[in-house]
Amino acid sequence: MAAFEAQKLSSTEETEVQQWITTSERLKSSPTDTSILDKLNTHLTSRATLLGSKPSKADVAIYQSLAPTVKSWTPEQRTGQQGHPHIVRHLDFVQNSGLFDLKISDEDKIKVDLEEVLYVKPPTDAKAEKERLKKEKAAAAAAAAAGGSGETTTLVDRTKAAAQVVVEKAVEAKDAVAAAAGVGEAKPKKEKKEKAPKPQKAPAVTTPPSPHLIDLRVGHILKAIKHPEADSLYVSTIAMGDKPGTDDTEEYEGQVCRTVCSGLNGLVPLEEMQGRKVVVVANLKPVKMRGIKSCAMVLAASPRLKEGEVDDHKGPVELVTPPADAKAGERVCFDGWRGEPEGVLNPKKKIWETFQPGFTTTDSLEVAFDGSAVEAAGKADLGKLTTASGGTCTVKTLKGATVR
Repeated sequence: MAAFEAQKLSSTEETEVQQWITTSERLKSSPTDTSILDKLNTHLTSRATLLGSKPSKADVAIYQSLAPTVKSWTPEQRTGQQGHPHIVRHLDFVQNSGLFDLKISDEDKIKVDLEEVLYVKPPTDAKAEKERLKKEKAAAAAAAAAGGSGETTTLVDRTKAAAQVVVEKAVEAKDAVAAAAGVGEAKPKKEKKEKAPKPQKAPAVTTPPSPHLIDLRVGHILKAIKHPEADSLYVSTIAMGDKPGTDDTEEYEGQVCRTVCSGLNGLVPLEEMQGRKVVVVANLKPVKMRGIKSCAMVLAASPRLKEGEVDDHKGPVELVTPPADAKAGERVCFDGWRGEPEGVLNPKKKIWETFQPGFTTTDSLEVAFDGSAVEAAGKADLGKLTTASGGTCTVKTLKGATVR
């Protein structure tokens, strides 16, 4: 018996399972029904299983209905712009996961090439989308209000006229009282006191440049693929602790993520990029890289060039690895240079360009900042890159490397 069959489901979940089983029956008779496939693909966009994360017999039913058809799908039908990549991912998960215990032979399985991705959906600007929906809602409300009556009634505003009458009557009454009391002559006006000049505000304190202005965080790569338009680039979906609705983020597998392009294709194996923890620079200004907006940078180490050497970009390259217990979004700082980072680094101030030359690795393979290499650092100390709890970021083998 498969493990999922022993789990208890709520009444709501049981109802949802039955609905998906009904859908699977419809797919058996109409496996190319685009409307059903589109809804299923959208549903699976941020879910591992049909119930979200719980496996159920509904997943098996959908697999059994669609597997024969999906086997013959073209690459365009699988991962093209109008394709159904989340259905392919789901079926691949069902046929290979021990949770379902289907015992399908390799010959009968759907062949899935994880590196064959024809289209990558650009990340949605959550803030802009929210504003768009807000404007649409306001426009709809205004249209509804205008449509509620066939005629438009213009109201005459008599407020100013009425107020003027009240003022005039008050002045007349005041004059009458003054005349009766024999105080027709006006009293001498009091001299106005001269206001003392306001003290000028002290100029704002300028924070001296420091490595802590660079927002270094732990990132968790949920997915990495080859860039469809650039042989040297990977496109990664990385969770790095952003709040829902943050600019340049999207939701993937229930987590708030950013899309990050990195020039590591050919230097770091694609399988080494999958599901791993890395260190990212999270406050660089986003840039488009061959049509895809990159919203952070993955830190990696490479040998430091000797004087006169030219960088041929052939490596070796090693990803910076945070402590094993570090969580996505956790800040990492150089000891001796801790502080709050900038929101987004101003490219004109060259903060990253100023301090990156001090990023290095020690003989103990620890990532560190060498203050002696950067005059603006203010001190010649060597500070390790650590989490708040003291865990140190490391590399595999490269000593005395440059990190960028």
